[in-house]
Parts: sequence; structure tokens; C-alpha cells
Amino acid sequence: MMNNNQMLNQPSEQLNALAHSFEHGLEIGQHYVKLLTKLAQTEDAHDLFAATNDLVNLDLEDAFVKFPQHYQAADYYLLLMGRLLEMHSNTELKITEDPTSHRFYATISALGEKVLFHFIKDAEENAVFTDVNDNEPIFSLNLKHQMLRFNNKALVNYFIINGLKKYSDLDLRSAIKPLLLFAQALHDDLNFVIDRGILDTSNQQHYDLAQLELSLTVIDRLFVATAETDYMLFNLPKNNGAELRLERQVNLDLSFDPDDYSQQWFFSVQDPDAQVSLFDLLLHYQLIRDWYLNNRDELAVKSDPLIFADDEQVEQDEPTTDESVLEDDEKND
Repeated sequence: MMNNNQMLNQPSEQLNALAHSFEHGLEIGQHYVKLLTKLAQTEDAHDLFAATNDLVNLDLEDAFVKFPQHYQAADYYLLLMGRLLEMHSNTELKITEDPTSHRFYATISALGEKVLFHFIKDAEENAVFTDVNDNEPIFSLNLKHQMLRFNNKALVNYFIINGLKKYSDLDLRSAIKPLLLFAQALHDDLNFVIDRGILDTSNQQHYDLAQLELSLTVIDRLFVATAETDYMLFNLPKNNGAELRLERQVNLDLSFDPDDYSQQWFFSVQDPDAQVSLFDLLLHYQLIRDWYLNNRDELAVKSDPLIFADDEQVEQDEPTTDESVLEDDEKND
């Protein structure tokens, strides 16, 4: 009687084993094609999300079947973004494929076709949306925890400091719109948790400062800066900060809650239609922008870390995104 090893040594058994291996590889390929087709054609946001999630986690490595061309995991995040915006009639952001590398890139019409964006995966299952040339992490996207967070430091660096050297404030505001639309679509269609940071326009939004304490001389500098302008800076009634009154009933407050033991300082923006964010004020008002950047160590707004209820290790390992962490070359701006 032959043992199992002898059976596998028979040509018929070897051929069967090889056939099963090819069959498994081809099944993976068929599944991959179905997912790509769904990603390209579905008009349902939940199906789009499911296909993206499966593609990000799909292992295409097979010893017997080699796929000559397939995309990288980070590309699927960009395809998700492009398709979801397409479903919401976006025309400002376009996704194109590089014919040589077969990588996908995004362009935003307000910034021109030479400015390319893509996603970069990190070790914590986040995908970071960034310009390919400067790597500022404009926002991070986590499919597992269904969260998107804008990075305040990167928003200031990319759009306020560097962007205004090349574009008008209106162009930069237009460039932000498809990013905010993507975040809103994730929230509305897929119930994602969104942290807009300094892009949030709610009148109830508190933009907490990264520093626990604030020297009042920083506010005094704003008093001095407004002396030769039409804008007025007032002390708040409880001596807990100041309010800068701008046109169209838009006010910028820098204050703390006198009933809060921690006395956490924060910015808040008040306007009748809840359409103005701190980002908008930094972008449109040179007075506010210069004061903020000249006192950035004290006034930097922090980016709250993503809180993953079922994964404490991710929260602990997440690098700081405080907007106060300055690169050496930024200190001279």
C-alpha cells in the first residue's frame, strides 16, 4: 500500500495540486475584477465603501498566478473619494491615472493641473491626503473606524503660509470646497465621524489652543494692530478674553470659559449665517493672519487625536498633530 507522500509523488496528484493552486489564484483574480467593477460602476455609497474596504485589504499575492497590473492600496482611497464626489456632482476635483506608474492622482481645478494630490497609508490604517510634493497631511481617513480628521497645522502651512504665495484667497477657498464636500458626503451617506478643525463654521465651535496658558500680551499685540484699522477689539464683559468685531456682523473671540476650572483658551467665530470659519478669517484678513502667524507658538490651534474606542494602542501610538509643532523652516515665515 502507498503512503500519502508516495501518492503526492504520482503525476496525477501533482497535476491535481497544481490545478487547485491555479484555480485558487484565478478565484482571487475574479474577485478582484468584481470589486474593481463595483468600485467603478456602483451608484450606491454603501456598496462603494464596501468595495473600497475589500480592495484595501485584499491580498493579491499568489505563487501560481501573477497579476501583471494592479493598483496600490492607497489608490483605492483616492478612487473612493473621486467616485463619491462624482455621485454628489462634484466638478472641482478630478482623478487621473499616470500611464507609466499606474498610480492615481487628484487635481483640484482652482489650483491647476500641475498640483497633484494622493493618499499615503500609515501603520495605523490611516490614509493621509497630501500634495505629492510637500507631504503636508491635509486630512487623514480611516475606513475601519469610519473617521476623517482635518489637520490644523497642515491647513495653515499648506493653504495660509504657502498657498497665499501663489494663489488668491478666493482660489484657495475654492480649493477647500471639494475636500469639505467629500467629508460631508462621508458623514451624510456613510455616517462617518468628521473633525473639520479650523474649517468648522458652527457658531458653537471652540478651536482650543494647543498651549494651556496664554500671555495677555498676545492680545495686547492685537489691540495695537487694530489701532489704525476700522476694526474694533473689545474686552469681554467677564475679563475672560477679547472680541474682534469685523464687517457683516462677523466676530472673532479669543477667550476662556470663566466657569471652567481649566481655563482652556479657545477661538470662536460668530456670524449670522454660521458660514465663516477660523480658516476663512486667516485666509481673508491679513490683520488676523499676521497676528496669528507672528504669535503662532502661543495661538496655535490643536488637532484633537482620533479616539478609537476599541483600539487603545492606535490612540497611544498616534503622532502629535498639534498645530504648534513647527518645522525649522516654518519659523522664518
